[in-house]
Amino acid sequence: MSIPNFFKRAVLTASLVAAAAASAQDIKLGYNGDLSASPSAQSGQAAVLGMEAAIADINAAGGVLGRKLVLVTRDDTSAPPKSIQNMSELIDNEKVSAVFGPTNSGNAMAWKHIANQKKVPVIGNVGSGTDITKPMSPGADNYMFRVSMVDREQVAALMAYVKKNTTQSKVVGLMAETTGYGQGGLKDMEELAKSQDIKIAATERFGVGDTDMTSQLSKMKSAGVDTVVVWAQGTPIAQLVRSMEKINYFPLVLTSWAADNITFYDAAGKTLAEKPIFMRTVSETRTPAQQKLFDRVGPKLKAPGSFSFALHGYDSVQLYAAAAKQANSVDGSAVRVALEDLKAPVQGVLKTYDKPFSKTNHEALTAKDLVWIRWKDGKLMPYTDAIVGSLAGADFKQ
Repeated sequence: MSIPNFFKRAVLTASLVAAAAASAQDIKLGYNGDLSASPSAQSGQAAVLGMEAAIADINAAGGVLGRKLVLVTRDDTSAPPKSIQNMSELIDNEKVSAVFGPTNSGNAMAWKHIANQKKVPVIGNVGSGTDITKPMSPGADNYMFRVSMVDREQVAALMAYVKKNTTQSKVVGLMAETTGYGQGGLKDMEELAKSQDIKIAATERFGVGDTDMTSQLSKMKSAGVDTVVVWAQGTPIAQLVRSMEKINYFPLVLTSWAADNITFYDAAGKTLAEKPIFMRTVSETRTPAQQKLFDRVGPKLKAPGSFSFALHGYDSVQLYAAAAKQANSVDGSAVRVALEDLKAPVQGVLKTYDKPFSKTNHEALTAKDLVWIRWKDGKLMPYTDAIVGSLAGADFKQ
């Protein structure tokens, strides 16, 4: 081997070693959620865009503990088996320090035991199922955190509205799709209606793929129901209001946040889309910081309405970074402890987080952080009336 070639190879080897060493110093974060398969994939895509924006900002400011953050994404296609496989791959093969997602609540329930067993923090930023952040057993260390809507928090607010709406909401009915999402929401609705001393006159269920709910609605109408609280995904909510039109029956309709999905608006049409009242974390009236982020990621969103998930994604990464810095470590146990007792407020784009978590509370957002919404002229606009204006934190009983 000639001397020049020897030196060339030595330099190349040294460069590869240096690159590998630099890569090994990166802090890997994983995202596991639906990015392609279902209507909710647009939510996962938006969350990833928000995470990428936060990572770029954090890295530009020096990273975390002098190391860069990098994002590793896995599409679970809404399938629980695939989501479980992704978790094992991200943790065991990619060696991620934390996982974010998923899009679907049922998938989180399918693999939350893995995160807890392996002591890897998870910060959910899309799925809203109430039980996701509950510990595996009473008092056990819990690695499941969330920066997103929570079904029970939404239901608490909706039931508070019903309770105070004494002039209109005299006979109340509940409706839910038959999926795990719908039945989990129905359980919350039944429990919180009871806690608010709201008598339920009728309860009806429908399939997620049903296109005609006139039979269920006719029973509601016969029972004299003037207010219907609905827990379902966007498209079935649209089919529900279309079925209301078929029998000319339009009670007050309060729904899950899934009515914010563009699939709901497209299926319902402009006029019927304006019937339900619901909640989400942001409207299309944005703060300057939110508008700045929207200007960065908005052109990449499949639907402008999914921007709320970009906010969740951005803030979830900021909270992780703050916890790792406080812990002076990316060890899962150390980060969990830091998340449960963040010493300094964390500035997000959705809000400023002042001790958002504790040992027993892993939800960064509660009912008081949510915004009342109704579609208006194709936009998700803030909704208010005398009832909304009168609601206070003490009204959101759980």
